[in-house]
Amino acid sequence: MDHLVQSLQKAYLELISAAATVLEAKDASEVQRTAQTDAALENFHNNLQLFHVACDHAQEFVESLRQRIGSECLVDEATGPITARSAKPGEEGSNRTAIPALSALRLEQMSKAVRWLVMELQHGATLGTPSSGGHSLPIEGRPEDDTNH
Repeated sequence: MDHLVQSLQKAYLELISAAATVLEAKDASEVQRTAQTDAALENFHNNLQLFHVACDHAQEFVESLRQRIGSECLVDEATGPITARSAKPGEEGSNRTAIPALSALRLEQMSKAVRWLVMELQHGATLGTPSSGGHSLPIEGRPEDDTNH
């Protein structure tokens, strides 16, 4: 993570330096377009692209952490928090009863079901209506083509 922060900081500082160079070149040429101002603008554009790449890498890292934390929370919800599972009698957390562990297959099915429900809610679609009892398809009834999501 430190490497990403340093990379982003370096790209930002180079972008600011390139912007200052553009302003200095424009000032020196009395706002006329010259080879020096064109070179400064080209350098600024290159640094801007490098800054965007550094931002994209940082965003990808943050997104991977967000997904990892979300997955860990889902596992905790399905299996019970680690403190409840590993606590010895008399220790804090020992009075909590852990939810029985789920198989990986069942956890995958639950995850797919949650994704489908979110997609249904986002698109305003409901599979069940009050007249049909309000039940949607069972988890096992969800389409299997969701493996790419």
